[in-house]
Amino acid sequence: MFDFFSARRPSTLAGGAMIATSHPLATAAGLEVLAAGGTAADAAIAAVAVQCVVDPLMTGIGGDCFALYAPKGGAVKALNGSGRAPAAATVAALTEAGVTETIPQTSPHAVTVPGAISAWCRLHADHGTMPLARLFARAIAYAEGGFPVTPRVAMDWAANQATVAADPHAAAHFLPAPDVGARFAQPLLAARLREIADKGASGFYGGTTGAAMARHLAGLGGLHTVEDFAAGTDAAFWTDPISATYRGTTVHECPPNGQGLAALLILKIIEGFDMATLPEADRIHVLAEATKIAYHHRDALLADPAACEDVVERLLSDEVIATLQARIDMARAATPVLWHEPEHKDTIYLCAVDAEGNAISFINSIFHGFGSGLYDPETGVLFHNRGSSFRLIPGHPNAIAPGKRPMHTIIPGMVTHEGEARMPFGVMGGHYQATGHAAFLSAVLDQGLDLQAALDLPRSFATGGELQVEPTVPPEIRADLEARGHRVKVLDSPLGGGQAIRIGDVLEGGSDSRKDGMALGF
Repeated sequence: MFDFFSARRPSTLAGGAMIATSHPLATAAGLEVLAAGGTAADAAIAAVAVQCVVDPLMTGIGGDCFALYAPKGGAVKALNGSGRAPAAATVAALTEAGVTETIPQTSPHAVTVPGAISAWCRLHADHGTMPLARLFARAIAYAEGGFPVTPRVAMDWAANQATVAADPHAAAHFLPAPDVGARFAQPLLAARLREIADKGASGFYGGTTGAAMARHLAGLGGLHTVEDFAAGTDAAFWTDPISATYRGTTVHECPPNGQGLAALLILKIIEGFDMATLPEADRIHVLAEATKIAYHHRDALLADPAACEDVVERLLSDEVIATLQARIDMARAATPVLWHEPEHKDTIYLCAVDAEGNAISFINSIFHGFGSGLYDPETGVLFHNRGSSFRLIPGHPNAIAPGKRPMHTIIPGMVTHEGEARMPFGVMGGHYQATGHAAFLSAVLDQGLDLQAALDLPRSFATGGELQVEPTVPPEIRADLEARGHRVKVLDSPLGGGQAIRIGDVLEGGSDSRKDGMALGF
């Protein structure tokens, strides 16, 4: 029985349709569309458009997008809405411009042509039923008339002020950081949404808007051209997802250039351990060791699909998984090494299920808080910084190159059983996302937790040579982990956030308490 004294909330239950997002206004917009007979795709587009307005430091039309779509009774398919580097972008060109080791977050070279709008329009053309003007109505109203800033958005806004302070146009628009409950408007963003609703993707990538964005970035030293933006109109494409089994279910992820392979790799590694009965310290240790192994391979091997064609099959083979599982020592934290390859030294997520049983798992991001921090005052577009994931190592699979897509951290997930969609799910949080997928699924499938309880569990993440833990991880467990050699760091802000909807006799939804959002249905 649910503990009503726990200060937690239970999962949401409904019999018809459901949407879960990280912002209440986005959830309400999506539910409104579902109640009016819209599809899961319609609801996702309506909800993400609202989030681009009301949570501007986490997502925007100047970002990228990935989705998994499962039509009722049909196969899951993946939508890649990540943008490409300018045609003039090469390692040599950036070296000549003085960028030699990494691409800084706030550099114009960190901006690839945004892919989100191409993805929205592709999704809408193939699976939407309502006009874009109808789907954008709530977002446009909030952008023009203002919206009240929610607590988590206000906290993140204040924490990321330095990024926009460095750009005079961004600073003029986004600063000072608003307090909780303050109203904030984005009229230029409303104009862009009207333009997209009227002209489709070409209204964003072409004409005066595309030319203005290219001109603004070029004026900052970027290599972007009008032709680069025009080519972004049709950049999004459908492809087959990658998948692996875990505890008798099939888990689907988008293929590279997303890091979904890292999530599957973690799951296959931890499947060799009894995650249902292990003590909590052991579970955290196994997840940490699997994470280090998977991310080490991710950073060395994942890139644009054309640059890593056979990596999925190799890494998910039984031989490789057995080798990687054997490297985990339950008593000691280890340094990760690759299988046998040569060594190489912020976001919103939502999901929806419509009344017909179609399901979507959808993620839209500008990467770091406020992305690149570069804001075009003519169009009102804040640009992402996904290009900072490119490597500047000639010959590396993820080295920047003309028209190339960088490795991405954003990953929607989908669980199926016997060919039927059972659960769209996702976890936000930058690089944490692959670990978050594995931890969430283990909590549901190994520990038997309901969705809300699984999302609310204390989190941990092995990254950058330390084991980050939320303060809700008990001190005695932290001490146990330190005794094994982990360098434990207690976080002062929440680690990620997630949503999920489980499809059964009824719909069960969960929305992470670390964010402002909720799951609602009818």
